[in-house]
Amino acid sequence: MHTSFGLMLKDWRARRRVSQLDLALSANVSARHVAFLETGRARPSRPMVMQLAQALELPLEMRNGLLNAAGFAPSYARRTLDDASMAHVRFAIDWSLQRHAPYPAFAKDRHWCIVAANDVAATMLQGAGLATGDSLLALVTDETRLLATFANPGEVGRHILQRLRIEAHYYGGESVLEEAAQKLAAIGAVKSFQPDTHLPAVVPALYRMGDRVLSLFSTLAQFGTAEDLMLADLQMEFLFPADDDTRKCIEAMQAR
Repeated sequence: MHTSFGLMLKDWRARRRVSQLDLALSANVSARHVAFLETGRARPSRPMVMQLAQALELPLEMRNGLLNAAGFAPSYARRTLDDASMAHVRFAIDWSLQRHAPYPAFAKDRHWCIVAANDVAATMLQGAGLATGDSLLALVTDETRLLATFANPGEVGRHILQRLRIEAHYYGGESVLEEAAQKLAAIGAVKSFQPDTHLPAVVPALYRMGDRVLSLFSTLAQFGTAEDLMLADLQMEFLFPADDDTRKCIEAMQAR
């Protein structure tokens, strides 16, 4: 007889597109034991749940769910950056964002809500009608705002769409990200965009700022040893100028 744990394990295995044998090899157990766990003929120990969750590369929140389904207490907590125990983490985020000036940098959560931003990024976000606490998804899934913010909405939209789909898959079908991907995919500029056959090393986003267009590409950073739910989902995005005109323009803005 199936158990909630068994059904959840089977569902995640299907989402990750691995066989019972593949999972067994990754988790260093027998395929028979995996089959017994899925059908409820065997009950997992807490270490076994964690072993299987790691083999399936589950997000921390989903590992908590698997533990709960097996009858165990969750392992991972969700703190806020205001929590006293997170002071060193908040320092690291603020230090990283501020040291990136004069170039824009911000931090966002799992649903692309802006958690923190340096002054340059805050100015750019304000120009797009966004502030700390707002979601970037509201911008990129609104055709009018997307076209008003980017001079190359098709290119930008295509790359964001790919990121949304990858992240939604990682979370096992995150509804917020999936809905955003569906909306973005339906926008005309994104749907009709055809990439060039000869692509550059990085594709910059062309941001409209008044009568200027800034060409910027981004890098992403995450905490490598996060054991907190909020922190595991946090991403820091650092934007760099893609040409000399953009670099000079941003540096001139910072000097004022």
